[in-house]
Amino acid sequence: MALKRQALAQRRKACGYTQEAFAEVLRVDRTTVQRWERGEVDPQPHQRPRMAKLLDLTRAQLDEILGAHDGLASPATTLASPANTEEPRGLDADIAHMKASAAHLLKHADRHGGDLVAPAAVQVWRSAQRKLDTGSVRENDQRAYLAAVAESAEVAGWLLFDAGQWDAARAAFLESHMLARHAGDRSMQWFALDMLAMLDIERERPAEALRIADELMCEPHIPPRVALLARVRRGRALAQMGEQKRTLTFLDAARGGAEESISPRDPGWAWWVDETEVKWHTGAALLDLGVPQEATPTIQGSLAGVTIPDGRSALHLRIGLLSAFTESRAWREAEAELEAIASLLHTVSSGRNRYLLRRVLRAIDRDSRAPVWLSHLAKETAAAIAA
Repeated sequence: MALKRQALAQRRKACGYTQEAFAEVLRVDRTTVQRWERGEVDPQPHQRPRMAKLLDLTRAQLDEILGAHDGLASPATTLASPANTEEPRGLDADIAHMKASAAHLLKHADRHGGDLVAPAAVQVWRSAQRKLDTGSVRENDQRAYLAAVAESAEVAGWLLFDAGQWDAARAAFLESHMLARHAGDRSMQWFALDMLAMLDIERERPAEALRIADELMCEPHIPPRVALLARVRRGRALAQMGEQKRTLTFLDAARGGAEESISPRDPGWAWWVDETEVKWHTGAALLDLGVPQEATPTIQGSLAGVTIPDGRSALHLRIGLLSAFTESRAWREAEAELEAIASLLHTVSSGRNRYLLRRVLRAIDRDSRAPVWLSHLAKETAAAIAA
């Protein structure tokens, strides 16, 4: 191992991560971390900001440890031995395909929304599920395969959710939870429960969301990021019930937790739970509580933290801002936001966001105090997304 990669391994250990935990948080295989530390390959550019944060380094410090030069791969990248490039076979190949498909489809959805990729995710999940249902998986291999199919069902559920297919998303999340339970995968069970709570909040079923959040909080030895999400779901549900004081208590606790570093105990899927996410949910809760003026700067702060300014998350947050401006009757700000949204609709296809946008557009159209020019723009946008 080269000296520069000894430093990487030492830093990882000093931060409390095993290779398995580090790989899980970064959503890569353990073998990938091993190859980084042996100096055989370099982390991809999109992985480095996350790595630097986990290792409590600046980007420059991480690049120095890696010996990176303008993002060029090390010579070992192209000279890896055949043993390191051998393709998996059998069930290992199926699991690798599920994981690779999930990564690709989620990356596409981050930029362009879930409408077009949700059917592909369902196909991957159902194909793997069929092997389980027909008894094609040996008993000794079932646990790992069940866990992989549970994750595949969760990915399908998320993409169906973003596509606005609520019932199908719920069925996928429930299936994911059941499969994860049979696999003994508590991490994925927590994820499926959190997704169900998220769906209930979206569909304005706060009592059910609150029950699920409470169930999560009662889990023994729950990791910090999972507990943070449960507090967020509690806060959102309480806001829909009009309980302002309790809402702010839980969201303040979640915000404090988001400022802390990722724990080695946190599951790999919790990488996206950060201050930007908590800010958005705080803003959304303030909207539900009827204080749009307070929600506006919070949502704007969340929008400033978005990594893809023309992607799905940006569209979602801008629709939230449009709602805040509309409720505040800040008409010029609403116009500017609506124009930005109209531009994003050319590249992002998300049934969930179209549904939310229609609700705000109807609110503008029904408000007798809305300027005529804004009502016309709202109607034009509504016609465009209906076409």
